[in-house]
Amino acid sequence: MAIHTPKPPYKKMQDYRKRLRATGLRPVQIWVPDTRSTQLAKEARRQSLLVSRHESAQETLEFIEAVADLSPSQ
Repeated sequence: MAIHTPKPPYKKMQDYRKRLRATGLRPVQIWVPDTRSTQLAKEARRQSLLVSRHESAQETLEFIEAVADLSPSQ
């Protein structure tokens, strides 16, 4: 009787990725801003204040409201 030795984690992941690639997928790494960062919150606030004070802000908001689809989604 043969003794089954478990695959090491790296081999399991290698096999898993191979199966995904065989279905036509590929791995992609995406870096996004850290929303927990206080610096990000400060920068977002700074930029939103700049935009809200711009002379075209009201015109832009009216346009967004005019084209928005406010019907409930199904």
